[in-house]
Amino acid sequence: MNPAPEPRSAEEAWARHAWGDVFEILSEADRHGPLPPDGLERLALAAHLTGRRPESGDLWTRAHHAWLTRGDVQRAVHCVFWLGLDLVLSGEWSRAAGWMARARRLLDAERTDCVEEGYLLALQGLQSYFAGDSAHAEDLSGQALAFATRFGDADLMNFSMVSVGECLIRLGRPSEGIRLLDEAMVAVTAGEVSPIVSGLAYCAVIAACHEVFDLRRAREWTAELSRWCSAQQQLVPYRGICLAHRVEIMRLHGDWADALDEADRACRWMRSAPAAESADAAYYQLGELHRVRGEYEEAQRAYGEASRLGHTAQPGIALSLLATGEVEAAEAAIRTALDAAGDRNARCRILPAYVEVMLAAAKVEDARTAAQELAGAAEALDSPLLGAVAGRARGAVLAASGEARGAQALLGRAVATFRELDAPYEAARTRLLIGLSCRESGDEVTARLEIEAATAVFRALGAAPDLVRAEELALKAAGRAAGLLTAREREVLRHVAVGKSNRAVADDLFLSEKTVARHLGNIFTKLGVASRSAATAYAHRHGLV
Repeated sequence: MNPAPEPRSAEEAWARHAWGDVFEILSEADRHGPLPPDGLERLALAAHLTGRRPESGDLWTRAHHAWLTRGDVQRAVHCVFWLGLDLVLSGEWSRAAGWMARARRLLDAERTDCVEEGYLLALQGLQSYFAGDSAHAEDLSGQALAFATRFGDADLMNFSMVSVGECLIRLGRPSEGIRLLDEAMVAVTAGEVSPIVSGLAYCAVIAACHEVFDLRRAREWTAELSRWCSAQQQLVPYRGICLAHRVEIMRLHGDWADALDEADRACRWMRSAPAAESADAAYYQLGELHRVRGEYEEAQRAYGEASRLGHTAQPGIALSLLATGEVEAAEAAIRTALDAAGDRNARCRILPAYVEVMLAAAKVEDARTAAQELAGAAEALDSPLLGAVAGRARGAVLAASGEARGAQALLGRAVATFRELDAPYEAARTRLLIGLSCRESGDEVTARLEIEAATAVFRALGAAPDLVRAEELALKAAGRAAGLLTAREREVLRHVAVGKSNRAVADDLFLSEKTVARHLGNIFTKLGVASRSAATAYAHRHGLV
């Protein structure tokens, strides 16, 4: 039977990145007669990009055999790279090793200097990376990069550059690694590499940004990935993880209502996707959103689903326990989570909650040790976000130790960074700590201002548990403010609060208008307000009249 020619309409579908259409058109053609090897490669790629993983593997295998039949060993080995890549990323290491051994034997028999040698090295490097041997992976990927440079192969160059960058981050050289990833993304955004390599590069760079707590880069590349996915409506891989990362970034930026919708969409997308992308990260983010809103039952369900799918449910579970008053359970859970955290980056995701729980359990020294570890990691990673989180943790420990002035300095710097990063919830939580610290040092006016500012943010976001706590603190502040007012100032405030003018107050209390004005100025300062209407509202709201 003669090979069927590739239909012209497949070329048009390919040009507009309509991968589902490409798959359907080429599949129909293949049913009428076997496609040539390059047609099988295109069909395999379209299968991969539409989430048809089993079909993709079968098609790469057919293309491999078809090239061997034609005597083109190099193209056959090239197919092994794509097949092996899918197997490694899916955790099927034994099958991947088998295919790599076959590719090695074929190249050894060929005895030809070719770029496929580099592709095989790149695949071996990826396997070493996932096996935890970052040093060996970096060496292999570097060798692959040399092949890519010598042969001018854009796909291999990008893939290897990303791999080396990831290895450098794991080896404790984050700045070098991030620079290499940024360089690799230039080729991706310029459309110089194939769709699979582009998608893998996006996922790798976004994951790396999250690993080193680089919020700005994560936001930029996630937005770029969203645009890339939107331009390919039939694309399945990469879209789900894009949604999960978008949810986390939206949560940090305070877009909670939209983030909830996006989290639900991400979970539904990944559950229904043909590739069965794991929805574990999306479910965890959904749990986090419910937790900060005080919806603990919903949070528990989301954390449970994330855990079932393989994602750790910490520190969300421990923080939920703490919020519901189960301090001992929270302490036990967060200690277990920290013990289980492997590398520095994993510990950094647990340590902030660990500090919070230990302080609630009155284990100040444990909290201090954790805060110091967090600060060291933030310095090593040169991460503004992690630096602010570490500063808040250290400030909280100092406040708990009675060192109010030192605490306020650290907390103030943390607030400034959170505001620069547009992280309103984190900034508000930190301002609440400043308010408490100021109260302890006797600065009631600043304490009220900080608590009220935090309260406004919590109310706007819908952060119910934090709002309740802030309002309770504000009521205590109101009681203290009332205590700061003299008897005469309380009399003046009561008259002003019922709408009387300065002249009427002066007549009722047998004072001059100038004296009434001076009393009002003192009242404004002590209550932290700027006008008589604000003082009136404050007095009624807090029961001062």
